[in-house]
Amino acid sequence: MTADTPTVLLVEDEPSQREMLAYNLKADGFDVAEAENGEEALMLVEETAPDIILLDWMLPNVSGIEVCRRLKTRPETRGVPIIMISARSEEVDRVRGLETGADDYVIKPYSVIELMARVRAQLRRTRPSAVGERLEYENIVLDSETHRVTRFEKPLKLGPTEFRLLSTFMEKPGRVWSREQLLDRVWGRDIYVDTRTVDVHIGRLRKALCQHGGDDPLRTVRGAGYALG
Repeated sequence: MTADTPTVLLVEDEPSQREMLAYNLKADGFDVAEAENGEEALMLVEETAPDIILLDWMLPNVSGIEVCRRLKTRPETRGVPIIMISARSEEVDRVRGLETGADDYVIKPYSVIELMARVRAQLRRTRPSAVGERLEYENIVLDSETHRVTRFEKPLKLGPTEFRLLSTFMEKPGRVWSREQLLDRVWGRDIYVDTRTVDVHIGRLRKALCQHGGDDPLRTVRGAGYALG
C-alpha cells in the first residue's frame, strides 16, 4: 500500500464478485487488500490497518456479522467504517447488521457506482483528506485536491511528507498520534523508517507552519506522541 492512498479491505468469498469489486476499487484509486473468509479478514485487519472494510455477510467459518461484532468491540478497530454487503433484504436483517455496528448496509445485487459513492461518503467522514476534502483548523487551511496549504491566508511551503503529516493531524485535531501510528499513516507499513525520522519531519512541519509567524500549533505529548492543538 502507498501511504496517502486509502486502503479498502474487501471481504468476499465469491471469487468473481471479489475480482469485480477489487478491479473497480483500484480503478477508483484505492489500494485493496482481499480476504475470502472471516478468519482471514480478522488477520488482515491487524496487518493492513484498512481505512474502510467492505464485508460480505455470508462467509464460511466466521460470518460477516461476527467479524463486524469483533472489530467494533475492539478500541483499536472500532473507528474503521464497515459497509456490510448482503443478499438478505429483509428489514430485520438490515437492522441486525446496523445494530452489530456496520456503518452502512448494501443489498445484493447492487450498483457498483452507488457502492463506490458510499465508500467515498464513509471516507469523507473518517479520512476527509483522502477524498479531496478541504480541511480547516483555526488559521490553517489545507486543500488536499490542489495540494496547497495556507496560514493567515498566506501560502506555506511544505514537502510531501510534511503535507501528509499535516493532513493526518488536521483530520482529527486534538488526537494524540504515536510515532508508530504516524509511520503507518504517513510512510506506510511496507516501508521501514526509524521512529526518529518522525521527529525530524515534525520539526520541519513546525518550521513551515510558523514561517509567517504565529504560535506553534503542534503539541508534543511526552511519552505518547504528537497532536494538533
